[in-house]
Amino acid sequence: MDVEVMEEEWILSPEQVRSLLKSIHGNAGANRSVHPFMRTVAEQALFPREARALRVSDVVLPEGDGGKLTTRHNGKAREIPLQPPFVEFLREWISDTGLQENDLLFPSTRGKPLTAPDYKQIWEQAQEAVLPRDELYWWRLGEPITILRDSCLVKWLTEGISPVTVAEWAGMTPTWLALRYPHCFRV
Repeated sequence: MDVEVMEEEWILSPEQVRSLLKSIHGNAGANRSVHPFMRTVAEQALFPREARALRVSDVVLPEGDGGKLTTRHNGKAREIPLQPPFVEFLREWISDTGLQENDLLFPSTRGKPLTAPDYKQIWEQAQEAVLPRDELYWWRLGEPITILRDSCLVKWLTEGISPVTVAEWAGMTPTWLALRYPHCFRV
């Protein structure tokens, strides 16, 4: 199993993720889907391709309770639980944009799935605005948005969520998590 190691210094802190999302929210421009798309990648640890393919029918958003999101990749479905604040966020997003059951959850301005060019410049601007530019961390600028997924997985692991559960939510194995994020498993 060939896995690229993500050492602790590569991972964004929860504060940095919040700041990046705030910057994205303020600079999304005409494409209103960019911020909710990025927030979903960041808070539900989805691959961007998974988030781009989501439909309204893939989320269950009960009133005042946790919900679930079902994503599919390579013919396999997996469910990710949603906390009540995120359920409320998605419910408001769907209502405000008038999305229907079979609509894409995060459509581009053309009504098609978002593409990398739809969000890449906004993501790069957010990194420039938020991440430190000191000698130690200059290399973090230009990191792809998958760092949001990595940071979420590490956050779940450091919060004490079982590696087996995190692996299930991520569509990976616990071994993959241990190889990818060894600093979360050091005793």
